[in-house]
Amino acid sequence: MERILVCARFFFSFPWASSLRLGCILLLLLSANGFVSAATAPLKFGINYGQIANNLPPPTQVSGILQSLNVKRVKLYDADPSVLKAFAGTGVEFTVSGGDLVHMSDASNARSWVAQNVQPFIPATRITCIIVGNEVLSGKDTAAMQSLLPAMQAVHQALVDLGLDGEVNVSTSQSVDVLASSYPPSAGVFREDLAQYMEPLLDFHAQVGSPFLINAYPFFAYKASPSTVSLPYVLFEPNPGVRDPGTNLTYDNMLYAQIDAVYAAMEAMGHTDVSVRISETGWPSSGDADEVGATVLNAAAYNRNLMKRVAAGQGTPRRPDVPVDVLVFALFNENMKHGQASERNYGLFYPNGTSVYDLGLDDGGAPGTSPSTSGFYSSSKPMISFPVGVVVLLAAFFL
Repeated sequence: MERILVCARFFFSFPWASSLRLGCILLLLLSANGFVSAATAPLKFGINYGQIANNLPPPTQVSGILQSLNVKRVKLYDADPSVLKAFAGTGVEFTVSGGDLVHMSDASNARSWVAQNVQPFIPATRITCIIVGNEVLSGKDTAAMQSLLPAMQAVHQALVDLGLDGEVNVSTSQSVDVLASSYPPSAGVFREDLAQYMEPLLDFHAQVGSPFLINAYPFFAYKASPSTVSLPYVLFEPNPGVRDPGTNLTYDNMLYAQIDAVYAAMEAMGHTDVSVRISETGWPSSGDADEVGATVLNAAAYNRNLMKRVAAGQGTPRRPDVPVDVLVFALFNENMKHGQASERNYGLFYPNGTSVYDLGLDDGGAPGTSPSTSGFYSSSKPMISFPVGVVVLLAAFFL
């Protein structure tokens, strides 16, 4: 290094080197600027921000960590005003969730809800979607099933009346359990008992241009049958893949197969005009003794590999030109969730802001920076990367 500095001083000491000095410095600055731009490009995946816990940080701190990661899409399971206010001016896109379906199916109630929970926060906070109901059609609440579409229609009409339909759409999240068959993907078909709800629901999506949202968890398939379901196949790790005899397409992971099964089921109902997005997917880092596969290693592999594919703009075999759109579950471990231990361990972060595992977002697989390992970032203090510091020192040295 000392020899390089001596040679540099000698080279730039000539009178004619003045313009060359400036040119070199400008090149260095442009290179550094390119580095910084790549490092701070928005990540292409979104995240689910659940709050069933009594130890979570305030929304202002959450805003800081998400801005540090450059996550630009967040889904809430309500329309928490403290969260929406905390993210004002950040440019983060929000999906919020509506209230009771029977209540919301009334036009006046839907309009009142939108006017109180959405309209006041726009445009300071970007709200782009309202989810009405979560996994309703795979449940057993007949009243909720019957109220689902009327509630969605009422919310959409409220958006129209308030002049917000151009920036906010309406959808609902469903479980993959709405499928009667998902293997092979080309044989995907919705359950016959749900046809009375599914057909008009798809018509609505096509009419208003909103996506069909699916919650898909390959973890459940592996947990249920670890001896027959390939772990590399569900973790996006190298594997021989599975060929669909109906289309001759090969699938190297279960999530894409599930997405294409939904596409096939919609096509069987006459719809090729509705997009499919993943509103929830993830892998738990811990679980009960009988929850095979719920480990930190597997959770890190699943989410890291998924994020790399999303960052690459990859599509499914059936829709190769349509980039997979994903909301990862979840931001935090939530200590008050009911059920098995895995339910409380889907988070990418602990409540104190430290990462549960390394997502590898700085290894070239996806843009952005790695999660903090020592608590929350301060979004108000910009960080200067090493290459920029080198450029500054070189500029001072040569000039």
